[in-house]
Amino acid sequence: MVSAISALAGLLFGYDTGVISGAILFVRKDFLLSTVQEEVVVAAVLLGAVAGASFGGKLADALGRRKVLIQVAILFIVGAIGTALAPLPTLLAIGRVVVGVAIGIASFTAPLYISEVSPPAIRGKLVSLNQLMITIGIVVSYLADYGLADKEAWRWMFGLAAIPALILLIGLMFVPESPRWLMGRSQDDRARAVLQRIRESGDVSVELAEIKADLSLQEGGWRELLNASLRRPLIIGIGLAAFQQFTGINTVIYYAPTIFQLAGLHSASAAILATVGVGVVNVLLTVVALRLLDRVGRRPLLLYGLVGMVLSLGVLGAAFLFASSSSIVAWLAVISLAVYVACFAIGLGPVFWLLISEIYPLKIRGRAMGVATMMNWGSNLIVALTFLSLLHSLGRPATFWLYAVIGILAWFFVYRLVPETKGRTLEEIDASWHTVGKDHK
Repeated sequence: MVSAISALAGLLFGYDTGVISGAILFVRKDFLLSTVQEEVVVAAVLLGAVAGASFGGKLADALGRRKVLIQVAILFIVGAIGTALAPLPTLLAIGRVVVGVAIGIASFTAPLYISEVSPPAIRGKLVSLNQLMITIGIVVSYLADYGLADKEAWRWMFGLAAIPALILLIGLMFVPESPRWLMGRSQDDRARAVLQRIRESGDVSVELAEIKADLSLQEGGWRELLNASLRRPLIIGIGLAAFQQFTGINTVIYYAPTIFQLAGLHSASAAILATVGVGVVNVLLTVVALRLLDRVGRRPLLLYGLVGMVLSLGVLGAAFLFASSSSIVAWLAVISLAVYVACFAIGLGPVFWLLISEIYPLKIRGRAMGVATMMNWGSNLIVALTFLSLLHSLGRPATFWLYAVIGILAWFFVYRLVPETKGRTLEEIDASWHTVGKDHK
């Protein structure tokens, strides 16, 4: 229940990032936006996400995971209402920035919180509930876009996000604080009480002892993140954050209807409906990933997923280059984008958020995840701001091939640096970095 309630933040993450793909078709028309203005409205949420990620980690470490998520739920409500009522494109962009701040904080605080309450054997599945809810949120946003497209009711598309945000706020009133955060604040009795509530076994002494021993090795300041023993997890988090975005996933999330219109699906409703199909693939393959993460492991899913992403991006570029009729282009675009999203959904999608919730020490976990998340949203912002411009300057085939080349670099990065964390406690993972650090010395 704790994981399910927390994962509602993921639903809002997905909805508020996906809803713009359909809404922008009508916002562009109502406000007569130029290409640059359109990119700014789309990217405003990302600017807010970068800001939220930049200070959210420190808040999560200082105030606690639950309290921060409560504040995030309130921001989601305010942002949804603000964007729905915006009379000017400038105010719409400001409202999207507010939503972005909430997304930036929620995107790592929810998996962080779930990771800290989960037993090791099913931690991958529970943390990735957040990713599943992100994909469901994206599909729900596409369905809302499709259902409201005939009326061009883009204000309702944005405003509907207030409903799950209110449910999240109410649900968070009934969940406990992270036991690991409580231990880090020397609230051992409260931590024991929480663990006894959420573990099948009533005896949590061993787990408490492991947490306490791990805390004794940590300082808790920013300087610790730069220690030699943590250099590799820092590079892994930042690198995966950048690769997740620079391989182009959010061009699909934000601009899928636009891509399909370029490929020959000229009707806005048809383009949005095709996007719904891609979103459903994302959900289904994320469900598959939930079953595989704690069986196959994180590393194999990353490697195989990246191979599929690279190949499908290559096909998408070739479709735009060689197809002689718009119908062929449209079908190849739909199929290759669906395969691309499927491979992302079993690899980089869930595994990035899972790994950064596992690989950092408790006392600086929030801050470290904040750094990785800030890189993720910063990269996302760059992709969103440059996609349409790349299409105009490089052309459609070369743009998608560029993302494919970055995917190849990501594969080598994972192969060389990313370890397997399946079945290990958070404290065991942390201890392994200290061992590596000593070996380097």
